[in-house]
Amino acid sequence: MRQQPKVEAQGGKAARVLYKPWGIVGSIVAALIARQVFTVVWTKVVPVDSEDPPKPLESEYSLGQVVLAATIQGAIFAVVKALFQRASARGFQRWTGEWPGD
Repeated sequence: MRQQPKVEAQGGKAARVLYKPWGIVGSIVAALIARQVFTVVWTKVVPVDSEDPPKPLESEYSLGQVVLAATIQGAIFAVVKALFQRASARGFQRWTGEWPGD
């Protein structure tokens, strides 16, 4: 038997407005953490002289290397951002009693 997903209660407009600064700080922290995670993952995936991933306008890298770096970076940033947004929304809900989304 499949368990039904838990649906969060919708918050009011005030909750969404109050959550904005909370969400901005969470996004900044998430981006900093995602950058560090990506750096570690990138150095493990492609052991090269430079820790920096290839940028699209750096001609010494192939298109495949640039696309691989962008794909890994995008996936890591999306996952870390989603985790932080969800965790910060739950923390906000515990603090205020209102869900900030929807």
